[in-house]
Amino acid sequence: MSKRVAILTSGGDAPGMNACIRAAIIACQKANFTLLGYKHGYNGLLQQEFIPLSLDSTHNLIQQGGTILHSARCKEFKNREGLIKAANNLRQAEVDTLVVIGGDGSFRGAAKLSELWDGQILGIPGTIDNDIAGTDATIGYFTAIDTAMSSIDKVRDTADAFERIFLVEVMGRNAGFLALNGALCAAADYVVVPEFFESAETEIKKIVNQIKAQRALKGPVSFIVVVAENVWPNGLTGLTEALQYHNINDVRPVTLGHVQRGGSPVAQDRLLATTLGEFAISLVGSDVTNIMVGEVNQRPITVPLPKTWEETKPLNQARVDAMRTLMNERYSCD
Repeated sequence: MSKRVAILTSGGDAPGMNACIRAAIIACQKANFTLLGYKHGYNGLLQQEFIPLSLDSTHNLIQQGGTILHSARCKEFKNREGLIKAANNLRQAEVDTLVVIGGDGSFRGAAKLSELWDGQILGIPGTIDNDIAGTDATIGYFTAIDTAMSSIDKVRDTADAFERIFLVEVMGRNAGFLALNGALCAAADYVVVPEFFESAETEIKKIVNQIKAQRALKGPVSFIVVVAENVWPNGLTGLTEALQYHNINDVRPVTLGHVQRGGSPVAQDRLLATTLGEFAISLVGSDVTNIMVGEVNQRPITVPLPKTWEETKPLNQARVDAMRTLMNERYSCD
């Protein structure tokens, strides 16, 4: 029997979302499902703002960053009245399955919606932060690492030219995946991630000791510190001031910001997005609902939505060990 499927992208955009939408369109076409795209995330669901999605929408879509459905935050969706309105709109549109591409905030909203709407809900992890439990990676994460690496490489050029210290802040919300892997790829000298941050006082001693030790050995050389956002008190300004307090004054802060969300998705994100998009549509009409589709050891899996935010996703211990060796620090995931 033909099904009516709706798809939306919610929260922060991530490279590969369009590739995922493309895979869903093609899979729905093959299964003879009708596919609707709600624009502007949950806002579009509340405003009944949807468009039909067909093969005509897929041309050159896999390589485009951002999301053709656009995205937005939605405060109204957080209250019961908004959820009731969304459920009624889905019934009015005769939607059987809702596919939500987003992060844990989007999944929390979807789980709340499932209490008021008896249709099928499937989540697909799309966030550069990679902070969703139950999947090895999230759509957009690999591209964001590449963007961070490329930016840090460029910073290193000017840091070397002037033998300066650069502080580079990367995104990640409350997780250190981007910071750790970006630092490791770009051969940064030090990384600050929330998973191992004890206090500013403890951390500044380590950074200062590393800078002094390196300069005592090699003379005036560049030094790159990668910092995850929302970790250091008062951000890079606070860290710059702390270093200046220890008579380290040749410091330049750089915040990469939203540039990490943009750009054409790299191959790994295209592959992940295509796999998860197709797999999600293969579950349409089945008994599973209120789940996220993810990938573990290169195999698609299903995970109950609450598990994606109730469990804390650990950093890769092998990557931590590698960075620890390079930093000469004794970090542990324990």
